[in-house]
Amino acid sequence: MPDTPPDMPRITQQPTIGLGLAALGRPGYINLGHADDLEGARTPEALEQHCHRMLDLAFDLGVRYIDAARSYGRAEAFLSSWCHAHPEKARALTIASKWGYVYTADWQVRAELHERKEHSLENLERQLAESLALLGPWLRTYQIHSATLESGVLDNAPVLDRLASLRARGIRVGLSVSGPRQAQTLEKAFAIERDGQPLFTLAQVTWNVLEQSTTPTLLRAHDSGRLIVVKEAMANGRLLQLPALVEMASRLGTTPDALALAFALAQPFCHVVLSGAAQAGHLASNLEAASLRIAPDDWRLLEQMAVEPESYWAERSRLPWN
Repeated sequence: MPDTPPDMPRITQQPTIGLGLAALGRPGYINLGHADDLEGARTPEALEQHCHRMLDLAFDLGVRYIDAARSYGRAEAFLSSWCHAHPEKARALTIASKWGYVYTADWQVRAELHERKEHSLENLERQLAESLALLGPWLRTYQIHSATLESGVLDNAPVLDRLASLRARGIRVGLSVSGPRQAQTLEKAFAIERDGQPLFTLAQVTWNVLEQSTTPTLLRAHDSGRLIVVKEAMANGRLLQLPALVEMASRLGTTPDALALAFALAQPFCHVVLSGAAQAGHLASNLEAASLRIAPDDWRLLEQMAVEPESYWAERSRLPWN
């Protein structure tokens, strides 16, 4: 692995759209309509080919940030085989992955348990070795997957020390957060230092039209130099069924997904917004967000669509794997 791999683009550059592989590495996921999105690619071999086609398209359309995780089925393996086939393109990417969840569905859509959280040092060592074996030459960021106050991972000194050691290898350390206490988790994480420097310099946060509760925390994080990656900007497809958003998009002559992603891209704290697209047409539509501008009156209407975090996360927890 190179001693000083290229870093992420500077935070002062134009916010951009990345591609998340949560829906492209396994046959089952909670996105609404996921079964249709896969276009019949159910076997590992077929899904790998489908994932490669999406990576080809994403690169051709200018996407340069790719997000994976150990628990996304075979996403890291699919990404690895694509990178080996396209080494020059791979070197132009910022590739991020995550540890902390173990994929347990064994390629079943109706599994009793799809993933298991384990934030132990032993699991970090195991999953880090697996990630480096697949993505070592290209891995730029490694994150705790879905860190929460309840899991205790932010109080686990050996885990934090091991993560700090990754900086010497040129890997940025970050965390993703979920749940109604995202803001509190971020505040705790951002206070953690190692060797006099902040440990976590990137955060991947669920933020969208419905879930805007972390905005004040993210603005402060941005001002302190952290990089903010927005995930679930489409609320796992729920925004496509939000009447007020659908009506506004129709009035503006655009699509609900482009409008939702444009709202996230325009946030002053935002560096990357992840597209969770699993179909070519959806990705192309998502990328229309980059050229969409939102008038002040519509901006205020979008802000007013937010719901309480507890309500948002309770509904998300009821989404079925499909």
